[in-house]
Amino acid sequence: MDLGLAGRVYIVTAATRGLGFASARELAAEGAHLVITGREKESVAEAVDALGGPERVEGVVADNAAPDTAERLVGAALSRFGRLDGLLVSVGGPAAGTALATPESAWRDAFESVFLGALRLARAAADVLTEGGAIGFVLSGSAREPIAGLAVSNGLRPGLAMTAKTLAAELGPEGIRVFGLLPARIDTERVQHLDGLSADPAATRAAHEASIPLRRYGRPEEFGRVAAFTLSPAASYLTGVMIPVDGGALHGI
Repeated sequence: MDLGLAGRVYIVTAATRGLGFASARELAAEGAHLVITGREKESVAEAVDALGGPERVEGVVADNAAPDTAERLVGAALSRFGRLDGLLVSVGGPAAGTALATPESAWRDAFESVFLGALRLARAAADVLTEGGAIGFVLSGSAREPIAGLAVSNGLRPGLAMTAKTLAAELGPEGIRVFGLLPARIDTERVQHLDGLSADPAATRAAHEASIPLRRYGRPEEFGRVAAFTLSPAASYLTGVMIPVDGGALHGI
């Protein structure tokens, strides 16, 4: 199947590693041009090279929480490539912790990056996207089921999922699609770190794998392929949905 991504332009945030990088890699492989972000200059430069070089990829050092990030990224896409066809909002996961023990400052910081930063990006992209554009949010299975030890994620992801649903209704008449992706145990540094917080990381991983119908963690490229498809013209009648990429881990429909 031709996804129709050749020559199209996408912003992918937090794209120097993890799910953001995996998604950017699949988009680049299908011929898309990219504006990617990361928090460190060196990691951004390395990602640009890995994704095809500066002729195909514009790297921007940015933090989703910064108030000017959204306008900077949209401006970079328009000035560098002359168009914008879509946005994938990825962000590092909030710190682990319980609802009672997590300090208010951590909740506030996470709200700025996970929720408010994502909303700013979506609104800025919506201002310039035209019919056929797409906005995707990398969320979490915590949008549907709470995950033990990830109270902040449990609190913020469902709200962002409902915001995505709201945006889908508001932008649908303009032909702009909005969706969310719900990863679970994808084998990234983030998930390896979370497993490593336990007394026995190997046993923790084995227990999680046993609870997944496919009996394994997902590979980053498996998530990236779903992201590339949902952003592409091939998914032109898909909007307002939250798509689990979790090997069957979520229990509900």
